[in-house]
Amino acid sequence: MPQSQSTTSISRPRSSSVVRALPGVNVHPLSQAAAGQPAARQPVVRPVAAAPQSAAGRGDWLRFAPVQPLFRARAAQRLAVLAYHGVTDPRSFGAQLDRLRRLATPVSLSAVQQAVTERRPLPARSVLVTFDDADRSVLTHALPALNDRGIPAAAFVISELIGTEKPFWWHEADFLARHGGRARSLDCGHPSQLLPRLKAMADPDRRRSLQELRVSADRRPPRQEQLTPADLLALREGGVAIGNHTQGHPCLGRCDDATVRTEITGAHEALTRWLGEPPAAFAYPDGGHDPRAESVLQELGYRLGFLSDHRLGPRLPNHPLQISRLQVDSTTSTRRFDTILSGLEPAYRRWRGQAVA
Repeated sequence: MPQSQSTTSISRPRSSSVVRALPGVNVHPLSQAAAGQPAARQPVVRPVAAAPQSAAGRGDWLRFAPVQPLFRARAAQRLAVLAYHGVTDPRSFGAQLDRLRRLATPVSLSAVQQAVTERRPLPARSVLVTFDDADRSVLTHALPALNDRGIPAAAFVISELIGTEKPFWWHEADFLARHGGRARSLDCGHPSQLLPRLKAMADPDRRRSLQELRVSADRRPPRQEQLTPADLLALREGGVAIGNHTQGHPCLGRCDDATVRTEITGAHEALTRWLGEPPAAFAYPDGGHDPRAESVLQELGYRLGFLSDHRLGPRLPNHPLQISRLQVDSTTSTRRFDTILSGLEPAYRRWRGQAVA
């Protein structure tokens, strides 16, 4: 889900804006947050008042922060895994891919798997492009753009939607709530509060509430054409590896043990049947790690598992079933895209205490 960005600006570097990491001084070292290393005598971004920015330009100012070159240099020795959710702006997405070709080394899912198997770090500036949920825009917009530039990718699919016209459950819930739908456990007032409430519920309660919304709403949600098994084969043929994103995209942390297992194994079996081979990579729904899920993945022989924690990771993943990813959108401006790739924007958001998942 897109997160709002703070409307702030940056002060020019002066002696007063340089934070020295002295003993007993409480500081916010952004560079330490990005690289996982102690920071000393390094400039940091200081939030000051700013005029309101447009949604398109929100966050662009970080591109001119004096620490951006430092973050970019450190990011060269990290792995950046980009997590998209479809492509709504093909032109902007193409510009982002062009930036990757100039600034980074695009790698495939199999290259990451090989690096893990051989215990050999990936090349400097490695970037892997991934898509969660995999709506049809991955086939119609992303695949042509990727092929035009020779960039590989991976798509993590929700198996129970493949070959259907069902909407994603969170889109359906939003539509139903805006068209008279009510549920006993969802006395949340404004529809904008609906999704957080549903995600916070135990999974059986979420499913029951969603069914109550369906029964009480005065309109049914519009159909949403999803990918088919043949589309999955076309994506794989075009260089987009297919991975597991569970059967129905529940919040695994709200599921019991049996549901966690069923969600993963059910999708695994369906993908194996459609692809003719078992998937080797998994993306956690909502991006959060679940130790029970990891145990099931190990049993099934999965080699890679991906989070959505908005962080860079090591070029040789220390925990192959817990690989960090950076959240990005096809509408993200190239300036902000640069600061996401460098790790500055994620570090700044953590410093500000802003949600990143």
